[in-house]
Amino acid sequence: MFTGQIPLVPPRTAPSDSPRVRVAALGGGHGLSASLAALRRLTTDLTAIVTVADDGGSSGRLRAEYDVLPPGDLRMALAALCDDSDWGRTWRDVMQHRFKGHGDVPSSLENHAMGNLLIVTLWELLGNTVDGLRWAGALLGARGTVLPMSGTPLHIRGSVLAQGDDGGLVARTVSGQANLAEASRIGMIESVELEPADAPGCPEALEAIELADWVILGPGSWYTSVLPHLLLPEARQALETTPARRLLTMNLTTQTRETTGLSAPDHLRVLRRHAPDLRFDAVVADPSAVGDRDAFREAAGELGAVVFFDKVGASPGRPVHSPLRLANAYHDVFTTFSSPDSASEVS
Repeated sequence: MFTGQIPLVPPRTAPSDSPRVRVAALGGGHGLSASLAALRRLTTDLTAIVTVADDGGSSGRLRAEYDVLPPGDLRMALAALCDDSDWGRTWRDVMQHRFKGHGDVPSSLENHAMGNLLIVTLWELLGNTVDGLRWAGALLGARGTVLPMSGTPLHIRGSVLAQGDDGGLVARTVSGQANLAEASRIGMIESVELEPADAPGCPEALEAIELADWVILGPGSWYTSVLPHLLLPEARQALETTPARRLLTMNLTTQTRETTGLSAPDHLRVLRRHAPDLRFDAVVADPSAVGDRDAFREAAGELGAVVFFDKVGASPGRPVHSPLRLANAYHDVFTTFSSPDSASEVS
């Protein structure tokens, strides 16, 4: 019977050389998983804050059928925090396992991720989203905590500039994260917004931002995983007022399904346009993803940030972050800013 208390799990220890740093990492999907896989190598005082606007695939089905937060990005964050041990790897694979039907009989579980079902089960049994995620993290032996950005399921919609019948550009509204992720098929995303626009932030997530030493945003789908954290009023205010330092992690390519036609500096300008009062201390970017470095430094400077160029890709030609390389890049940033005068020397 559930008591609400988190049971003991296999012992976990932080790396011997990990800095005593509290980190809140914001994002969603594969991008947030990449930053978490790197950060868990540096610290166990780690909180993942996850977008909750997904409406596609298994998450979309569960969200519609059970009126719950979409569990998919939360599941991926938990899996990314699993320890690199037999226990951690086994539970990571269990969480990520997807059911596939066999034969001619349709399966009601088709394409559902096991972790999504487990998370929704815990939510139903406990009646509390945060407690359910804590139980899941305890089961996995996760190196950190996973929280939703809001306890309210959110919808995202965007204004997309598309070619009209007369050949000119017209603004079209695209609703839903799954649809917006494919927006480049019809045009270029101009702006995005959340519904409800005034949804409350998750109190535990807001507290984690306030108490962190570092807040890390990105990498990830720029309009549907990164920007939503800046569109929720309470989350944006927490990011603007936290005493923590703020770090932005760039993607390994600018030409994604959401950002076709945007340069690396354009990505930074999109953030500034949606959250003009938000400032960053540092930006981590792989030099292969930045064409004009001077223009990029200038755009970063408009956000108050210095740029750390570092090779963080897993392999040439694949826009996938290497956890070890990204961990080294984060470590360099943390170490640089721990010296009061050294950050200004970075270019």
